[in-house]
Amino acid sequence: MIKHIILWKIKESFTEEEKAAARAEAKHRLEALNGQIDGMISLKVITDRLPSSNADMMLDSEFVSEEALAAYQTNPKHLEAAGYVRSVVEARLCLDF
Repeated sequence: MIKHIILWKIKESFTEEEKAAARAEAKHRLEALNGQIDGMISLKVITDRLPSSNADMMLDSEFVSEEALAAYQTNPKHLEAAGYVRSVVEARLCLDF
């Protein structure tokens, strides 16, 4: 099993309302991928965070193999969701293990 963890920081230029809307939309678009991509075991987006956090949201996903993760990363459904996320974030960190 492969874990794919992403941390994002929403653009600082956004108002708090815009940040909340961006988090909600990203969560909706990404979690809609559950059951849509072969080899994906699970995917959830965490948007509720403590004030001590320095990231705005996190993707926590699992795949059956590195090949399944690679296929997910080029899947058109993922690319569409990721395009939205890229449009609202200024920083991204990834850890795969």
